[in-house]
Amino acid sequence: MTSTSAAAPGPGGLPAFNALPAERARDLLLGCCHAARWAGAVAGGRPYASAGALLARAAAELTAGDVTEALAGHPRIGEGLAAGHRARGEQSGVRGASEAVRAGLAAGNQAYERRFGHIYLVCATGRSGAELLAILHDRLRNEPDAERAVVRGELIKINDLRLAALIGAAPTGPGAP
Repeated sequence: MTSTSAAAPGPGGLPAFNALPAERARDLLLGCCHAARWAGAVAGGRPYASAGALLARAAAELTAGDVTEALAGHPRIGEGLAAGHRARGEQSGVRGASEAVRAGLAAGNQAYERRFGHIYLVCATGRSGAELLAILHDRLRNEPDAERAVVRGELIKINDLRLAALIGAAPTGPGAP
């Protein structure tokens, strides 16, 4: 993700999001998931009757190409900790991690990228640095096709949390704190 964060469309929540001009909705969606085709498709699906309908459409629209594009917009685990960066809050469990865990994440990130050709993506919300490192070690054992499916699932969890925040809805599902 870039340092630009998506701001909620206002006190109107989902109705306000539904009423936004298409370009503004697309820009806000890009702040949730850096994938242009996906953002356009989700913006184009408005109006949504419920948060659940928005989340379902967002998940259904996420193609392999969108995942690849979105990965380019995400920081590595442990590297998105700069002030003002959205990942700072999402990766808050890494901030208090020991130096050994942080070093393990850095080494693990490199091993993961060599094995799979892209960054290690995990829904980090509510997880400690040690948990994220253990998950990384487990996922290094995955076959590439299985790992692609895991990455897509993790991106959906991240998107769900960000979209819920965007419309002012309570986060639900596996990525919810």
